[in-house]
Amino acid sequence: MSRAARFAAVYAALTASHELADHWVQTDHQSVRKGLHGPEGRTACLRHVASYTATQALALAALRRLDPGLTPTRITAALAISAVTHYVADRQGGRWRDPNPRGVARLAHTIGKTGWLTRDPHAPYLMDQSWHKAWIAVAAAVAAAGRP
Repeated sequence: MSRAARFAAVYAALTASHELADHWVQTDHQSVRKGLHGPEGRTACLRHVASYTATQALALAALRRLDPGLTPTRITAALAISAVTHYVADRQGGRWRDPNPRGVARLAHTIGKTGWLTRDPHAPYLMDQSWHKAWIAVAAAVAAAGRP
């Protein structure tokens, strides 16, 4: 399998499992609390990211059964990229419109997204999901690299 085909297969598996984990596997408790300040928010976010990463790992394990040439090392690296960047974004939890945002929300405001985030009720979700999908692409590229 070519690297390009491997990338496409991994991206599809990671994206499908992202959708499942972010919308079906994540609990309401995690969704509501993952952005809170302090240990309660960190714990809720860590639990969400753990189930999210497990869901993606299952998808890549299933894909690996098709023998696309994925190595355990590259799979682990891809899952780590996805998990860490997912945690970073999800700690924003409901604070995209804060006057003094932090993290990824601060980045969005810094690059001029304040107006959109203020006007469009869907903007925070779209910013969050586009962040995840961009990092999933990076993770897929890492997993797909290596032998042709």
